[in-house]
Amino acid sequence: MEKFTLFFLLMVLCRTHGEKCEGKCGQQLDSCSCHPTCGSLKSCCSDYKEFCIDVAPQSGSIMGGTDFYVLEANFNQTSQIVCRFNNETDTEGYVDDSGRAHCISPLLYQTGWIPLLISSDNGTTFSRTGAWLSVHTGKLSSEFKALLVNSTKWQYYGTPGVGGYLQMTWNTTLVNADKVNIEVWGYRETGEPYSDVWQGEMEYLYSLAKDHPNNGSFSFLPKIAENGFASWELGSLRVSSSSYPDGIRNVQAAWTEDHALAWHLEQKFKDNSTAWALEKCLAWDQLENRLPNFLNEIIDCPCTLAQARADTGRFHTDYGCDIEKGSVCTYHPGSVHCVRAIQASPQYAAGQQCCYDKTGAQVLTADSIGGSTPDRAHDWGSPPFRKPPRIPGLSHWVYDVLSFYYCCLWSDNCHYYFKHRPSSDCRRYQTPNSAVVFGDPHFITFDGVRYSFNGKGEYTLVTSADKQLTIQGRTEPVDGSAIKATKMSAVAMREASSDIIEVRLASGQNRLEVLHNQKSLSFAEQTWMDLQGVFVFSPTPSNVTVMFPSGAGVEVRQRGETLTTTVLLPEEFKDSTQGLLGKMNGDAKDDLALSNGQLVKNQSDPEELFDFGASWAVPNASALFTYDSDYLRETYYFVPRHDPTFIPAFSIPENPEDPLSDQAAEICSGESSPFCRYDILVGRSPSMGNETRRSFQSHITLVEDLKPVITCGWLPPPIDGKKLGTTYLQGASVQFSCNDGYTLKGSAERVCQENAQWSGEEASCVVPSKLPGILAGSIVGAATLILIVTIIVLQFRKQKRKPSKSEDSSITEGL
Repeated sequence: MEKFTLFFLLMVLCRTHGEKCEGKCGQQLDSCSCHPTCGSLKSCCSDYKEFCIDVAPQSGSIMGGTDFYVLEANFNQTSQIVCRFNNETDTEGYVDDSGRAHCISPLLYQTGWIPLLISSDNGTTFSRTGAWLSVHTGKLSSEFKALLVNSTKWQYYGTPGVGGYLQMTWNTTLVNADKVNIEVWGYRETGEPYSDVWQGEMEYLYSLAKDHPNNGSFSFLPKIAENGFASWELGSLRVSSSSYPDGIRNVQAAWTEDHALAWHLEQKFKDNSTAWALEKCLAWDQLENRLPNFLNEIIDCPCTLAQARADTGRFHTDYGCDIEKGSVCTYHPGSVHCVRAIQASPQYAAGQQCCYDKTGAQVLTADSIGGSTPDRAHDWGSPPFRKPPRIPGLSHWVYDVLSFYYCCLWSDNCHYYFKHRPSSDCRRYQTPNSAVVFGDPHFITFDGVRYSFNGKGEYTLVTSADKQLTIQGRTEPVDGSAIKATKMSAVAMREASSDIIEVRLASGQNRLEVLHNQKSLSFAEQTWMDLQGVFVFSPTPSNVTVMFPSGAGVEVRQRGETLTTTVLLPEEFKDSTQGLLGKMNGDAKDDLALSNGQLVKNQSDPEELFDFGASWAVPNASALFTYDSDYLRETYYFVPRHDPTFIPAFSIPENPEDPLSDQAAEICSGESSPFCRYDILVGRSPSMGNETRRSFQSHITLVEDLKPVITCGWLPPPIDGKKLGTTYLQGASVQFSCNDGYTLKGSAERVCQENAQWSGEEASCVVPSKLPGILAGSIVGAATLILIVTIIVLQFRKQKRKPSKSEDSSITEGL
C-alpha cells in the first residue's frame, strides 16, 4: 500500500510538472531541472534523485570488486539489478534488506570517471544514470586493498637467502563473507606491440586457499605453480567469498597491488635465480632492440629537486619515492624523491621519471642504479586507456618493471636495462613561467609586473587562443558594506574540450569546493582524479592543483578568507597569453594590455589599472562558472560581468589614528608591504594582510625555485679510471683519477662553466710509455756491440802484424 501511495504521488507530481528526468540527466527542462545545480536552486524535477543517481562509495580499484550502493533511489526486493559500466561491461547487483540497490565494480583497464547505467529489470532497460571513479591501485588508499606484508620479500622470494612464509592482510569489511578464497590472478600482454591486436589480459590461475576464515590475514609457504602457471610472472592476489565458483569475474573482492610473482616461479629460478634472470634480461634486450624508440618524444627532467617540486603543471610526486613520506625509494636507492611527468608522450604513451638525491641534484642511471628512468609505458596510463601500452599500472609493469627485476634486482646486469632506459639529463628542460593573484586582489604577471585591481565581477585571468586555454576569476566584496575592496572567491578553467573545473570558497565553510562540470566533487576518498582532458589533485581541503595536457598548471590555495591562485605555463605559451596576468613574453612593458589591445600608459595609475581590469570582464556567453544559488544568479548571471557601480578605494589611507595602523606596521614589511597594508587598512583585516604577505613570499620563493640553471651535461669516468662528483650544474666540479698502472691524460678536474661547457680537456687513462727505456737499452746494447766488434777487429789486426819464431831466426841468420 505504501509503495502504491509513493508511486501515485510520483505520478501526480510528474503530471503536474509535465516532465521527467528519466533519460535526461544533466539537462535543464522547461518546467524543472535535471541538472546537478537543481538541488541548491530547488528546481529539480520530482524524479531527479530517482534517475540521476549518486553512489557510495564513489570510487574503487581499477581491478574491480568494490561493492557500492545507490543513494536515495527506490528499489523493490524483487528488482533484478544489472550495472553497466562504460556502456559495455555488465555486472550483477542486488537489493539489500533496506531496499538499496548495490553494484559490484568490474575490472576496467582504465582510470577516471566511468559512465554508469543501472537496470532494475535484469538488463531490459537502463533508466538510471550515474558515474563510478576507477582508481590506479598505487593511488588507492591502503584501507581499500589487500596488503602484502613485507612486499620486498614477496618479490625477491626464491633468490639467495629469501624464503619462508609469506603473509597478506586485508580489511574484512571489503568482503561480505565468513569464508574466503585466496586466488592467484596473472596478467600478460599478447599480440604484436603497437598493433591493433596488442591486448592485455588478466586471468584466474589457481587458488592458494579455499574456505579460509575471513579474519583479515593469510600466511602460506610458497611452492612452484603447477600446470604451467609458473610462466606467469606478473599478477595479483584476490580475496573473495568462498560461495563463488573459482575465478568468477566481477564479484566483491579485495585485491593486492600487482607484483612480480617470484614466489611461484619455476624450479630453474629457484636453482639459479641469477642465471634465470640474465636469460630473461637478454631476451628483453633483444625485444627492445626491435621496438620503436620513444626516448625522443618524452619531456626532459627538471635539473633540480626544487624545480621538480615547483613545476606542478607537468610533474607530480612518484608515490614510490616521496620525500614527504620518508623517502622509501625501493627501486631508486640513493634518491630521496622522484617525480613523474604527468602526461604520457603523444605517440607511444611513454612516461618520464626523475629522481633526486639529498643535495637536490638529479640522479642519473649512468652514475647510479637509483637514477631517473624513462618508461615505455606510463605508470599512470593515458587516455583512451584500455589497451597496451596505455593500461594503467599493468603495462608499465610488463615493459619497465619486470625487466628491472630481470636485469638489476634478480641479477647484476643493469647495463642492459640502462641501455634502453637511460636517464635524460636536463639540458633541454625549460622551466615554466608563473603568475599569481592573491589578497584583495593583487596581481604579479608572468613577466613580473605588480599591481592591484579591485573590480567586482568575473574576469579573464589568462586566455590563449593557440592552446585553447581559458582561466577565469570571480571577485566579490570583502565582508562589510563600508569596505571598498574585493577578494578572489572562485576560479574556473578549461582547455580545449576538457571538462570544466571550478574551485571556489565553500559557502560558510573553511575549505575549498571543487566543481566538475558544475557538479561538486568529493575528495574524501581519493586525492587524485583523472577527468576528461584534465587532472585534479587535492591533498587537503585547502589545496587544489589542476593540470592540463598542454603542461599548464593552476594551483589554488585557500588563504584565510580568500584564494591565492598561481598559474604555471610552459615555454610553449610564449607570446600567446592575454588577460589580467599579462602577456608571457619576457617583456614587462606590454603586460598590461586592455582587451582591445591598447596598452596601459601609466602602470602606477590605479584608476587606469581599474579600467584595464574592467576591460577583461568575461563575456556572458563565455562564462565557465556555476550559478547554483540565488545570490550568484542575481549578482553575476543576470547582470553585466563587471559591476560598474562598485568603485573601490584606489589608495591606502594614511591615518595615524587608525586602530589598525600599529598592526599594519608590525605585519607588513619588505616588498609585499604595499599589498599587505592595503588589505589591512582598506580591507580592514589584519589576518588577510598577513596571508597576503605569506602569499607574496611564497610566490617569490616559487620564482626562485623555477629560475633556470645552467647544466653542462653528464661526464663519463675515464676507462680504467674513476670520477668523483655527480653534479653537472654551473660551478660543480668533477675530479678524475686512474687505476694503478695507468697515467691520467687530460684534466684532473673539470668545472661546469657559465657557457654550459666543461673547463679543461677530456680525461683519459693511459699505460705509461716504455719507449725511452727501450731506446736507451737499444743504444747501450748497440754501443756495446760496436765496442766488442772494434776490440775483435783490432786484436785481429795486431795478431796479423806479429811475426812467427821461425821467421825471426831466418832473418837473424841472414844478417
